[in-house]
Amino acid sequence: MKTSVHARGMPLMLALALALTAQTPAALAQQQHGNGAPAPAGCGQPYNVYGPFDYRTASHHQKHMVEHAHFTRGVETLSRGATGPFGHDIGYTLAVFPNHPRAIHSMERLAEKQKADPPPRADMTIECYYARGMSFAPDDLVFRMLYVSFLTRNNRLDDARRFLEFVVERAGDNPLTHFNAGLLYFDMKDYDKALAMAHRAMDMGVQRVELRDRLTSVGRWKDPDPAAPADAASAAASAPSPAASEPAPR
Repeated sequence: MKTSVHARGMPLMLALALALTAQTPAALAQQQHGNGAPAPAGCGQPYNVYGPFDYRTASHHQKHMVEHAHFTRGVETLSRGATGPFGHDIGYTLAVFPNHPRAIHSMERLAEKQKADPPPRADMTIECYYARGMSFAPDDLVFRMLYVSFLTRNNRLDDARRFLEFVVERAGDNPLTHFNAGLLYFDMKDYDKALAMAHRAMDMGVQRVELRDRLTSVGRWKDPDPAAPADAASAAASAPSPAASEPAPR
């Protein structure tokens, strides 16, 4: 399978997404040891590695053990290898931390640079890395939003909308999740939902202006109605059908 991967716009999404990471009891309960992170069906065979660990809750020692050897600054930026080809080192990092947000970004950039999916010496496709990460950490909304961004860049907008609805429904009172969802809706050119998410994030105290500026640039910004109920923006943005459920990654 060949996939065109474009990294444009990812640094902002990653910076905002990393601000959302938090330790949760559910994530702690999902940490496993000694068996490797199993690959989804059709994505190759699982193999034994150190870990796997949920990146959000991994200890400093666990992160240092892998990143110091395999996910160095040179590997992350695709400028200098560490223990071998980039695909091997990034793939190893994602096997230990299946929901590592910066590593999946680097793997996408490598696929774009090499014009190959999977990239050389990577053990599975970008799609499979996302499927494994979401299966391993199902409550990691950051990683799911990165997958939505991947789907959007590859013009799979119907899938992207369904996955983003899943995220918005579970965003609760996390303002940066709503803000990031608005950025993703903007990338899909769904400006009404992007505006609703912007209003919702503002109502929850977000002061960032990127989403407002982007909507202004296409003539779609409107100040929130002070008389509107506080929940109106959130309800308008989610609006899935009653039977809607998250699709499985392909």
